[in-house]
Amino acid sequence: MIEKKAKKNITVNRKARYEYSIIQTYEAGIVLVGTEVKSLRQGKATIVDSYAKFSNGEVWLVNLHISEYTHGNSNNHDPKRERKLLLNKSEIRKLIAKTKDKGLTLIPLRLYFKKGKVKVELALAKGKKVYDKRRDIAKRDFERDQERKVKY
Repeated sequence: MIEKKAKKNITVNRKARYEYSIIQTYEAGIVLVGTEVKSLRQGKATIVDSYAKFSNGEVWLVNLHISEYTHGNSNNHDPKRERKLLLNKSEIRKLIAKTKDKGLTLIPLRLYFKKGKVKVELALAKGKKVYDKRRDIAKRDFERDQERKVKY
């Protein structure tokens, strides 16, 4: 019997679902150097303020912070460098069109390992207004109260 390996989360952008309404998600590979992968295996990454941008028909991840590898030498990587994302040309064209027309943005939701490779889950998202955030908080509180009442 073949066992499927579970996706191991490296880091999750919890702030993203609060700040944005998610429309669609994509899985993309990411171009990394050796010390970055080793640092990710230790779980030392932050994607809270990161986003994706388009440049010359390519997608780049900006503000992804991967800490320097502790056992690295003088050839260690730059923690804040822009990293290229690996997507199909057709996906890139669709994403460029959607972000230009409707005012949407691309944000990373999580980084994870899949079959030994580092993947990033990108979301096509639209920023929430303050009243949308308040409504979500009120809804979450209401549901939490209902669950408590059911328990007792």
